[in-house]
Amino acid sequence: MAKEYKIEIEKRELSEKAKYLRHAEGIPGVYYSHDSKESILFKMNVSELREAIKSGAQIFKVSVGGKLRDVIFKSVQYHPVTDAVQHIDLYGVNMDVAINIKVPLVIIGECIGVKEDGGVISTPLTELEISCLPSNIPQSIEVDITELHLGDSIQAENLTLDDTLTLVTSPDSTIASVTHAAIEIEPEVEEDELGEGIEGEEGETEEGGEGTAEDSSDKTGDTDSGDSE
Repeated sequence: MAKEYKIEIEKRELSEKAKYLRHAEGIPGVYYSHDSKESILFKMNVSELREAIKSGAQIFKVSVGGKLRDVIFKSVQYHPVTDAVQHIDLYGVNMDVAINIKVPLVIIGECIGVKEDGGVISTPLTELEISCLPSNIPQSIEVDITELHLGDSIQAENLTLDDTLTLVTSPDSTIASVTHAAIEIEPEVEEDELGEGIEGEEGETEEGGEGTAEDSSDKTGDTDSGDSE
């Protein structure tokens, strides 16, 4: 059973500007009904959101439009620099109708391909999209990579899901794979090129040295001339 948690939200008027709400530790949002026939503006406190996240719940009870409803977080928008929550969309669900939802993937185990074969593990997917009744939404889905050898991979279709869950993510999507570690190859330098470079540097050094000696001589002469006057 999916964990439930009640959150407190308030109806928001169109005249209430989002930026002023944020300055007052508030978060603007929109509630959408499961049948797409209703949308309601709301606001909630930042501290209320933090507590809701800590609860680990998937289904939330909220009072919207004078009635208690079951909702999920449809989307959460963050500030690109501060990561502060800017806006929330809540989606009302019918507990008797399956919904599509993305669930976090949790990688467990240390694979043989890395531990013994010196490979590198790649995990391109962090979430798996599934379809299920709201009450059956799991907190996460574990993926055990212990038995992966070098060259092995796990696709979405290889996962053993609970009977209450239906895979929506493309079956051939790679969740984890073990590949060879990248080897950095230094560019080869031809011997002729190396020799020419050294000769050029030596020539410049010798010429520079002669120029310095002449300059020193000129300066000495100037000094002597000045002293004699």
